[in-house]
Amino acid sequence: MSKPNRRFDVDGFPSLAAFISCDKDRTSAIFKRFNRLAARNLLILQSELAELQSKLDTYDREDQSSRETLQSLRNWEDYKARDGMDSDRMKLVTQIRTAMKEYREALLFESTLASVPPPDRKTLKAFRLNFFHGRPEDSTSFPMLGGHSSDLYDDPDDLVVLQAPEPPDRLTMFVQDNFGYLFKEKAVGGASPDSLVGFASGKKIQTFISYLSTIFAALLLVGAILVLYKTHSDDVKLGLIGVFTTLFAASVGLLTNAKKAEVFGATAAYAAVLVVFVSGNLGS
Repeated sequence: MSKPNRRFDVDGFPSLAAFISCDKDRTSAIFKRFNRLAARNLLILQSELAELQSKLDTYDREDQSSRETLQSLRNWEDYKARDGMDSDRMKLVTQIRTAMKEYREALLFESTLASVPPPDRKTLKAFRLNFFHGRPEDSTSFPMLGGHSSDLYDDPDDLVVLQAPEPPDRLTMFVQDNFGYLFKEKAVGGASPDSLVGFASGKKIQTFISYLSTIFAALLLVGAILVLYKTHSDDVKLGLIGVFTTLFAASVGLLTNAKKAEVFGATAAYAAVLVVFVSGNLGS
């Protein structure tokens, strides 16, 4: 049986779409925010609503001319029937409903998008390497997309990644930056064979970090107990408790994403275990 041919995607939209979709962790789903256009759209919508509101206020001032018109402002049926549904006033109400709905939906969309972080530095660098068929500064490189789309990925502050992973801790970032090649995985659906970017499995890295953190935490606890058990001088024991507590606090604060309160709580619990071990005279 002959082996199936590897898929080859035509350069341009097909190859870029294949590259974005072949990452299992979805970290390559990077798109432009268009922050300037979004702000322009909101400004236009709010100005449109301001004009519609001014027209409606004009109608309200006109309705103060008589008791009958004032009474119509208290009852929807009278308000609707006074000029008819085809009147300019009712058309204005319909325009306000439409513009208000569009404006508030745009506000909610922008609020949601504002909470999505941009791609991290290394991921964007790999993305641009593939997008430009090499280093962007090289004279032989050229973008996958032409025209005004060629500079879509030039501004990192105007980009958004759809699948935003949790902020990595320093230990995870160190492993990703220096040992990512140890956690390679195949691309989903078969990436184009001329892709310049490899994929490291985020799940595999997280599993490795979990095992490593567990071992490191156990060593700090068991190692401290063994050292204190072999130490007979009370003054030395107190000094060792301070040293191990400092090491534990530094490891939790620097190698994890723990908040300050969590760091204080974990350090206090760790120090309490060591103090109880020493004060309980368990060694004898």
